[in-house]
Amino acid sequence: MKMLDETDRDLLNIVQNGLPVVAEPYRALAEELNVSEEEIIKRLGRLKDAGIIRRLGAVFDSRRVGYKGTLCALKVPPERVSEVAAIINGFRGVTHNYLRDHEFNMWFTVLAESQDKLDQTIKNIRELTGIKELLSLPAENVFKIGVNFKIT
Repeated sequence: MKMLDETDRDLLNIVQNGLPVVAEPYRALAEELNVSEEEIIKRLGRLKDAGIIRRLGAVFDSRRVGYKGTLCALKVPPERVSEVAAIINGFRGVTHNYLRDHEFNMWFTVLAESQDKLDQTIKNIRELTGIKELLSLPAENVFKIGVNFKIT
């Protein structure tokens, strides 16, 4: 991907704080940046394809809307990492999945609409992966830190 131009940087700085809550958010961004709506959509697509933007969407406090969540850790044999990751990532509600240099080497977070559904998801992950050594570590204290990066 070519270097970011000034409009790319301005767009990235704006969308980190959220999209305008209006009927046509891309049009509002276009007006703010003095480009066309089509240009905004094209730029966001290019930035996403390049991996600069990982996702574009709402962030909400899942606990406030009744969801239950947990951080899980699995002991995955190295030769099964790709296979197990694909299984876990196939579950609705898995929000992160990453490897760590640890005995429990695959860590992921999962959200569900209720504790029963969360428990069922964890049970299904155990069954589908065949891995019984799974830690479920629900948060005792929650700390949310907002991070924005000034793109210059």
